[in-house]
Parts: sequence; structure tokens; C-alpha cells
Amino acid sequence: MTDAQWFAEQFEANRPHLRAVAYRMLGSLTEADDALQDAWIRTTRADSRTITNIGGWLTTLVGRVCIDMLRARQSRRESLVGSWLPEPVVSTYATFEPEQSTLLADAVGLALLVVLESLAPPERLAFVLHDLFGVPFDEIGPIVDRTPEAARQLASRARRRVRGAGTQPNADLPTQRRVVGAFLAASRSGDFDELIKLLDPDVVFRADTGTRTWLAPARLTGAAEVAHHTSTHGPKFATHCEPAVVNGAAGIIARTGAGLVAVVGFTVIDERIAEIDLLLDADKLAGLTVSGRG
Repeated sequence: MTDAQWFAEQFEANRPHLRAVAYRMLGSLTEADDALQDAWIRTTRADSRTITNIGGWLTTLVGRVCIDMLRARQSRRESLVGSWLPEPVVSTYATFEPEQSTLLADAVGLALLVVLESLAPPERLAFVLHDLFGVPFDEIGPIVDRTPEAARQLASRARRRVRGAGTQPNADLPTQRRVVGAFLAASRSGDFDELIKLLDPDVVFRADTGTRTWLAPARLTGAAEVAHHTSTHGPKFATHCEPAVVNGAAGIIARTGAGLVAVVGFTVIDERIAEIDLLLDADKLAGLTVSGRG
């Protein structure tokens, strides 16, 4: 077997894991696939005789590609107007596998990806590779040009940011579905008082509208502000909505004759909605596939 054949076989065997690493690093399945393509090209310049742990070597390779992409993306995003949200993973309840919900929500919840986006690229890489995939710091250090101990400190700082942001829902999926279903019903009827009951007092609403900034406010905070906006604009929008699973948690998708027009992710804590993430960016939506709906 030639080097090229061996690398191709090993890369395909590790592809699901590598794509998961890249998605958590980049918050975009499209960019994750680009990262894997770049990593694959780099294998053509490698010597298999120098590799003792192909899984670890490929993970490190993808990590290097992702950190380069993150740094380039940060420089491009300096002129961004409004909020940025990741590209979600969406499925219908008919195709969703409940036993995967906890793992998926813990690993790639939208709220977690939003927090990761606020980290410096080396912090994000150290946290993702170590805390989510168990890569040792002596392998992470060289990727970010740090000692293993310095890489450990990067992950520690990132971990404190993640924990402080309270990104993890503490409700099971059926409870999330009930709360989000009640929110959708209240939105359809424009019931301000019911919305107030369902929202955490400090709820945060974020909207990624892409270049169409007039579609929604980029950010709202507090139950009264979010309830007012939802009760005013929700009735028309909600008529196009249906329940879905968004990154392992209860969510909503909106469809019109033109196709998918919105994805909404929720973070439910103590049976109240603590975060709402509304994706309206047409470019991101165009690349999404809702599992189970063709």
C-alpha cells in the first residue's frame, strides 16, 4: 500500500471525529469541511513512517488548520455589523435520536459556540481539543506555539469563561420542548404576559441577520424588552414556525414558500428561556439541510 492510499484510508476512518473537531473550532459545517479539505491536502506532504498515532496526528493537523482559519476570520470580521451566530445543526423530531441529545447539547450547543467565538483562537483551540476531545497539553502546546503548561493556562481561562457564561441548559429535552412550545404559542397570539412568565428576567436575545440588518435587532436583553419585541413581531413570524431540534436542544425553524427563512435556538434553564438565538443570515441558511426534510 502506498503512502497516499494509507493516508486516504486513515483520513476517511477518522473523518467523523475530525469534522466534529473542526465544527467545534469554527462553528460552521461549511468551514469545517473546508478545513478538512485543507488538512487532506497537507497529508500529501507527510511521511507515514514518522507517524506513530495517526488519530492524534490528524487531530493536531486539523487543529492547526482551524486556528489559521480563525485568525484570518477574526481580521475579516472587524467590520461586522450586528451579532454573529454559528451555523446550526438542525433536525426534525421525527428523525432525532433522543439518546444523543445530552451529548450533542453539551458538546455543540449554540450558546456554547457563541461563547467560544469570543475567545482568542489559542484559547478556543486549547479548550476544544483538551476539554471536549481529551488531547493532552503536550500535543496542544506546539500548535499554539506555547509550552504545555501555557497551553493548560489557555484552556483554564477559556473554561472559566464558558462556565461563567452559563451556556448549558439544565432542563431535559421534553421540558425544553414544553417551554419552547409554550413560547411559540404565546408568540403566535402576541401574549405579552405569558411571554414574561416564560422568559428569564435576564434573558438575552441575539439575531444574526447577515447583511440584512433591518430584519431584527442584533441584541435585546431582559424579559420586558424581549417580550415586547416578540409580542409585536411574533404573531406574523410564528405562523411559519414549527418545532425542531437545534444543536441537540429544543428549537424552531421557519419556512415559507421560498424555503427555510429562520432557525431559532433556545437555552432553557429552570424551565425559563435564558437565551434566544435567531439565525436569519440568508447565506448561512442557504447551506443548511434540515435532517428528515430532504
